[in-house]
Amino acid sequence: MIRTTLTPRPDWQAKVEAEGLIWHTADGRPYWDESVCYHFAAAQIAEIEAATAELYRLFLAAGEAIVGDRGLLDRFGIPRAFHQPIRDAWEAEPPALNFGRFDLGYDGASPPKLFEFNCDTPTSLLEAAVIQWSWKEDCFPAADQFNGLHEALVAKWRDLADHLPGRVHFAHAADEVGEDGVTTAYLRDTAAAAGFETVAMAVETIGWDHERRRFVDDAAEPIEAVFKLYPWEWLANESFADMLVEDLAAGGTTWIEPVWKMIWSNKGVLAVLWALFPDHPNLLPAGFDIPDGDAVAKPLLSREGANVSIRRGGRIVAEAAGDYGDEGYVYQAIYRLPEPAPGCFPVIGSWVVDGEPVGMGIREDGLITGNTARFVPHIVTR
Repeated sequence: MIRTTLTPRPDWQAKVEAEGLIWHTADGRPYWDESVCYHFAAAQIAEIEAATAELYRLFLAAGEAIVGDRGLLDRFGIPRAFHQPIRDAWEAEPPALNFGRFDLGYDGASPPKLFEFNCDTPTSLLEAAVIQWSWKEDCFPAADQFNGLHEALVAKWRDLADHLPGRVHFAHAADEVGEDGVTTAYLRDTAAAAGFETVAMAVETIGWDHERRRFVDDAAEPIEAVFKLYPWEWLANESFADMLVEDLAAGGTTWIEPVWKMIWSNKGVLAVLWALFPDHPNLLPAGFDIPDGDAVAKPLLSREGANVSIRRGGRIVAEAAGDYGDEGYVYQAIYRLPEPAPGCFPVIGSWVVDGEPVGMGIREDGLITGNTARFVPHIVTR
């Protein structure tokens, strides 16, 4: 696992924009950063892949433990009205891409460690699936890359063809930098490649037809199936939450991803995993109670590192601002990330589709990986 510096392609902005990455620069600095890259040995990739498959197995066991425990669902801050819909969806296994990104700490030598699982609204998807592959083909055509993400997504949509209507809506909330829009547009492209008719819409235009008791789009057409890049915990607290519970019970709109993703995307799952599998080589100690020693405090519900703090020796040494934390925290042991350049700490995002490891991306930031992190490509060299 070696970090090397490179000269970016002279037309890199035009190249990534042509493939859909319109959000490639933030605050005057490249978000997509091809001035550096990481070289991995094949054995290291095999270790990351194996750890990802193992973590998915652990999450299945954690899910079984959580859905049957009302106390845990309450501890996660999930509204009572959604407890039964989550149980029903967990048992019924409605159509899903079942995709997500395990964020891992890895130093190239010891076992990868889980930081969290982004599986409800994961981003940095286009960069991992398409942009870094095209970069590799341009710059290192003879090298390999851990990257079958695009093919896996298209294949999974094809698998869902018999379980979904031919027309699928794709919804996201307007975001200032456009990251959610880019991710949703890319997933819409993968569905279209699998033969689906797709319709783009804003989340705020989803309507409720009181006579038909159905969710509808802005043309008053029923929404039979919708991919939404919008957190379930936000949906569960919207003004139409009662209609959502009603619609889930009636089997109306198919939501991708399903409502049970609320339990895996909640940071409380980290405490459950450690209780079920203490001393597992791919887990860090985690719990709901403030520990005596050093720890990372994570809100149960947050995005992009918001309101995360690192505590050493009884004092906070790093923290991120944000609007989260009222719902409670989980406390996870500190993992010492490698620092291949001053102030630069890489986090590996290992992707699964339908529960299978299919590729990875790397983001670099300070001690807390937030929305200013840079995406850095990788190759496999030996």
